[in-house]
Amino acid sequence: MCLAVPCRLLEVDGVRGRAEVGGATLDVRLDLLECPRVGEYVLVHAGFALETIDEAEAEKTLALLDELGSA
Repeated sequence: MCLAVPCRLLEVDGVRGRAEVGGATLDVRLDLLECPRVGEYVLVHAGFALETIDEAEAEKTLALLDELGSA
């Protein structure tokens, strides 16, 4: 089973980017995205942004992950 986590893009520099989730930042590869933009939410797995998702879906998923972490 794989888990992709929603992260918000903070920086885009070609095929490399910086993303944020829960106050932590991470370097991500953007090779799989057509036209990534700062501020978008992306699903990240193993350091790769797999696809963009809308903000509402990202927030919903992050809330569920937070709830699981609290259990």
